[in-house]
Amino acid sequence: MVIPPFDRRAFLRGTVVAGVGGAVTAASAADPGTAFLSAAPQPFHGVHQAGIERSPAPGSHTVFTAFDVTVRTPAELVELLRALTDRARRLACGAAPDITTPPSDDGLLGPDRPASAPTVTVGFGASLFERFGLSGRRPAALTTMPAFPNDRLRPGWCHGDLSVQLSAPDLDTCVHALRELGRATLGGLRPRWRIDGFVSPPRPDGTPRNLLGFKDGTVNPRAAEYDRLIWTGKVPGPAWIADGTYLVIRLIRMLVESWDRVDRTGQERILGRDRDTGAPLDGYRETDEPDYADDPQGVLTPLTSHIRRANPRTPDTADNRILRRAFNYDQGVDELGNLDQGLVFLCYQHDPQRQFETIQRRLTDEPLTAYIRPFGGGYFFVPPGVRDESDFYGRALVT
Repeated sequence: MVIPPFDRRAFLRGTVVAGVGGAVTAASAADPGTAFLSAAPQPFHGVHQAGIERSPAPGSHTVFTAFDVTVRTPAELVELLRALTDRARRLACGAAPDITTPPSDDGLLGPDRPASAPTVTVGFGASLFERFGLSGRRPAALTTMPAFPNDRLRPGWCHGDLSVQLSAPDLDTCVHALRELGRATLGGLRPRWRIDGFVSPPRPDGTPRNLLGFKDGTVNPRAAEYDRLIWTGKVPGPAWIADGTYLVIRLIRMLVESWDRVDRTGQERILGRDRDTGAPLDGYRETDEPDYADDPQGVLTPLTSHIRRANPRTPDTADNRILRRAFNYDQGVDELGNLDQGLVFLCYQHDPQRQFETIQRRLTDEPLTAYIRPFGGGYFFVPPGVRDESDFYGRALVT
């Protein structure tokens, strides 16, 4: 596909977008184990961006896109972020399109605005700070995602200057929002890679399942722990990053044909949980805490199992915990005729090196690596929320 050159004048003309009246309050930090994103429009204005505190609802969809920023000057970057914010605000608040010629809306959702407005979450990649005179304002822990020992990263599926995640109960709502953001930014953002995901039903209850057939995301920090583990209120770095968070996204292919040939007991010992209930292997319910101290040799829960490696549940590993938000993906078949399925794994934290990377090192060569292939993703800093109608994504960074 040939990408047309960036038209600065057209971009600047297109950034005047009508606002949406009325302030919207911030989302509540409900218990992430029970609170899901609903079909109703999510609050747009607030201290933190939407799409983080509350789990994606079963049956919902997401479109995650990493972009390269094509504007060249600091002033154009400011206008780009304003335009992105203005259109995201209209989409999230369910505003009707303007009646103009040519039409300002693609018509994908019909003449009436559906109740299922998208949730928009924006992040900045490390490469953005290499330009526009921003190197001194880069968040301290924001780096380019490294390759880990069991990765098979594909360059075309990694990194990006800016990320946009769009989530909604319906995939066409996400696709419509992506097209509208592209229209509003007029070539200032060039897609680098994109992946679509969905949340499976719990089947029969509790946490939704991944495509290995197991519940995914059973244990997350509680809302009361967010200030200590998730939000960047008291971490090293420039003042503008307060109330943001670091996002790690990992695209993980699951070798489902091989996995499906492993007997159920073998699968459960690899992951450390009962496939039906999601309970740890020494428990009865999904929410039961495994008692590793009572199983030091790993008789019940193998020492190499995924849940035991990821979270040993010791005092010195308590601050490594992350907030996980995962989606399944299905991209058909590959060139060999194998199913191309897997996980869009997202996690939020204070510091990717202290949290995600520490966990990842513990997982090196775990038995599960025989059945998964991480192939893409990146690190992004999710800036604070848009406070009001005069605010925009990254305002404190670029002004």
